[in-house]
Amino acid sequence: MTRPPASDALQERTIRDFGEQWTHYGETDGYYASPELFADIIAPFLTPADFAGKRVAEIGSGAGRIVGMMLDAGAAHAVAVEPSDGHFVAERHLARYGSRVTCLQARGDAIPIEPPFDVILSIGVLQFIADPKPTVDAAFAALRPGGRFFVWLYAREGTAAYRTVLGGLRTVGRVLPHRGLATLVRVLDVPLATYMQLCRVVRLPLWNYMRNVLGRFTPEKRRLVIYDQLNPTHVHYHTRAEAERLLADSGFVDVRLHHRRGYSWSVVGRKPDA
Repeated sequence: MTRPPASDALQERTIRDFGEQWTHYGETDGYYASPELFADIIAPFLTPADFAGKRVAEIGSGAGRIVGMMLDAGAAHAVAVEPSDGHFVAERHLARYGSRVTCLQARGDAIPIEPPFDVILSIGVLQFIADPKPTVDAAFAALRPGGRFFVWLYAREGTAAYRTVLGGLRTVGRVLPHRGLATLVRVLDVPLATYMQLCRVVRLPLWNYMRNVLGRFTPEKRRLVIYDQLNPTHVHYHTRAEAERLLADSGFVDVRLHHRRGYSWSVVGRKPDA
């Protein structure tokens, strides 16, 4: 019996990790799924108005939160691409949009290329793929000439202290079953809530994100964020140069980057005109 390449086995494990995550933490409501947060995520390179009347897609759509945001912004049709069991959660959440949405259970490198898309997003996904280039290549192929690909990634810059603290916790989180990890998440939520309060008066590491994003989530969504940090088998924090090359090496031009809230990279690139 031929064993799959290590990168494929790692990717399959990561897909299973996220399937379990979205099955247990799949609700999309409140500020977590709001138009206000959507505008914040895609700024400064895109605005909700850029989606009106467009054919769009999201690679790694999870429970369908971002796809719902794009449709609420006026997208004509959206394709939700999700390889894990989160696909079934997204189908349920997005059913209200009827024929305006298609849910596809597939990896990002299998995104359909016809008809082409105007905009493709990948929010918080590529950092979990051991070799993301085939996925970025597929996004390039699936866009119309002039179409844009927007990516959000964890940044290496600005996260040194955070990565130091998280390293040991992630080692534990990777081997715990869901019930054990969910218990650990509830335990960690107590000091996190205290840290968030301190960030309101002191500029501690990640204070911007704590005050303006995580601090506006419900406790349930805050615990989802903790779970999301501890659960994945593989994660990579991108330097600015790596984040830029991720799109440039696949043929995108006019690649621009924004260090969002001091802990992540927003990257956008354009497929050259025909």
